[in-house]
Amino acid sequence: MPPRRPPPDAVTREALCVAAFEAGPWPALILNARGKLLAANEAAELQFGQHLPLLNRKSLAEAVPVGSLLLELFERGVREGVPLRQSDVEVSLGGATPFEAEVAIAPLNADAVLATFYVESQGARLDRTSEALRSVAGMGRTLAHEIKNPLAGIRGAAQLLKLGSSLEDAPLAQVIVDEVDRIRRLVDQVEAFSDDRQSARQPVNIHRVLDRVRTLISTGMGGAVRFLDAYDPSLPMVLGDEDQLVQVFLNLAKNAAEAALERGVGLGEVLISTGYRAGARTKTAPRGWRGAPLEVRIQDNGPGVAPELRHRLFDAFVTTKERGMGLGLTLVAKLVAAQDGMIEFDSEPGRTVFRVLLPIAQTPMTQAPTAQALTFAEVRRDAFPQSIDR
Repeated sequence: MPPRRPPPDAVTREALCVAAFEAGPWPALILNARGKLLAANEAAELQFGQHLPLLNRKSLAEAVPVGSLLLELFERGVREGVPLRQSDVEVSLGGATPFEAEVAIAPLNADAVLATFYVESQGARLDRTSEALRSVAGMGRTLAHEIKNPLAGIRGAAQLLKLGSSLEDAPLAQVIVDEVDRIRRLVDQVEAFSDDRQSARQPVNIHRVLDRVRTLISTGMGGAVRFLDAYDPSLPMVLGDEDQLVQVFLNLAKNAAEAALERGVGLGEVLISTGYRAGARTKTAPRGWRGAPLEVRIQDNGPGVAPELRHRLFDAFVTTKERGMGLGLTLVAKLVAAQDGMIEFDSEPGRTVFRVLLPIAQTPMTQAPTAQALTFAEVRRDAFPQSIDR
């Protein structure tokens, strides 16, 4: 019988535990019983960024919003000394943009608690969004087929009634025509989701697209909102469909302008900026991981997105507008995905930023600078101007 190996000594075991903590894929914090930070792994540093040092100066109770479920779980874990786990916890540290996670609280000893945050991965979000879009696409095909034909008949009949009606009845017939046209436009929006054709992707000058969008929106706003731009003139061409890119940024800029207008005429501002985000990648099927380092930002100084809507803002029929259908941002997400890109956003009162990451057109000029690519977290957020007055 072979001799049994001696168990590793305490130092080796402790070193292995430390290594496992550091290498863990999920953000994890070790706090003392008073909520002060003792240790954080690399994933937590990437997730919380510049807000993490708050826990060195303040307790968890001071760093999270009043009524935080995270704080409630932590205090209960300390009090009862048992592991706890809760899904759909909104986590916000020091005023940072909240995110949802499944949180596990595990007391390690009398004065140390491990908090682990199981954040939904980008790939899972993309899969969930794709599934929702496929569902909407099927609905779009059905609605378009079943509604458009009778609409055409109703509109034609209303026009005939208008021609033969009295002066008093003609406006009523026009109401029918106008409402049929409005329904047709809504059906066209839904039908957009059923278009599964591959986009005609080719090199596109993103600044030409943005200038066109800015001209269209600013003209329609009549000077009620101030538009600013901060373009990086050294950026290469984007690989995409120009018409679809115009539609993407027209939607985003229009939403930003309408949000900024809530500040009052002349007080609202929209900043459109571009830059290079080294190492940014998106996962798209069936092409797998692709580089998407060109970043376009649409920023406004409006009231921000309500916290209860942030985690599902791109879902179908979710809207912040009284008469909105809730399909605009869903369509934007679909079109961005068709360009092998990704869209993300941050929002707080006085500042909302939508970021669209897009692949660049590969030319001899754009193939060289890949050796020093950075991860998402290594790119400083302050690489763009922060000139919008809140």
